Amino acid sequence: MREVPERDEIPADEASQWPLPGSGHTDARWQALIDAARADVVIGRLTEAHADACAITHDLGSTTPRPGQLWGVWAAQPPNPVLHATIHGNHAVLSGRKMWCSGAGICTNALVTADIDDGAALFAVDLSEPGVTVVPDTWHGVGMAGSATSSVDFDDVPATVVAPPGGYVERPGFWHGAIGVAACWLGAAQGVADRLLNAPGDDLLRQAHRGAVDAALYAARCTLARAAAEIDTDPDDLRSARIRARRVRAVVEDAATRTIDRVGRALGAGPLGQDAAHATRVADLTVYLRQSHAEYDLADLGSLVGP
Repeated sequence: MREVPERDEIPADEASQWPLPGSGHTDARWQALIDAARADVVIGRLTEAHADACAITHDLGSTTPRPGQLWGVWAAQPPNPVLHATIHGNHAVLSGRKMWCSGAGICTNALVTADIDDGAALFAVDLSEPGVTVVPDTWHGVGMAGSATSSVDFDDVPATVVAPPGGYVERPGFWHGAIGVAACWLGAAQGVADRLLNAPGDDLLRQAHRGAVDAALYAARCTLARAAAEIDTDPDDLRSARIRARRVRAVVEDAATRTIDRVGRALGAGPLGQDAAHATRVADLTVYLRQSHAEYDLADLGSLVGP
């Protein structure tokens, strides 16, 4: 099982300088995410979160990450347990447990959703504050084991209000950020595919698998490029942003799933049992893809494009 990376292994300061979605250079942002996840799925995933935090705080007019910081975005909202917030003006106090916190123990700061009376609001938290406790042994998966994903307990932790209920998710930038995750999926899938694309031999069946993987990944990359151009042309249409993100994520998820399957069928069990880097990359991507909600996301897309 791979070790958790050190904070200085994650290029947060570099990611802070990447073009923002809608800046006219959105595809360059996607490519940077693709490259990061292709090199290392875990580092790509943690870098994406920091880059997303930069975009979120910019969109919402909040304090943006500073050099030397690494931010997480902890916005999962399971029914239980619940993180609660008590608001006093622009400041708040957080209490409770937050699940699915990637980068716990590595990140210096986080954007965190927490419940108030009328929904989930978004807060910025300095994770060095007393009362922030990473809960051990709350991640048991082999995939993404290096992402330091844990539950975190908050005990009267001060926080700054970033957005009221709905302010975080009901904006085009939320959906642009969702495409950034898909860019990481694509990069990770390219890394899995490299084991097949670079494998020697002229076996006809292996060549067929290689061709199918190449075509699927090419289609996914073209989809991302088209999405970037559309965002740069019209970054502010919320409905279009939601439809676009659903489409892109469906296309990339399908390409990544096909890649995992075809690489395994073409190469057999050998690389999964004897190539630690490849086996880790496959396990990481398999878990990472489950940030998609599968048929629920497809149903949402269908509701948006249907009569």
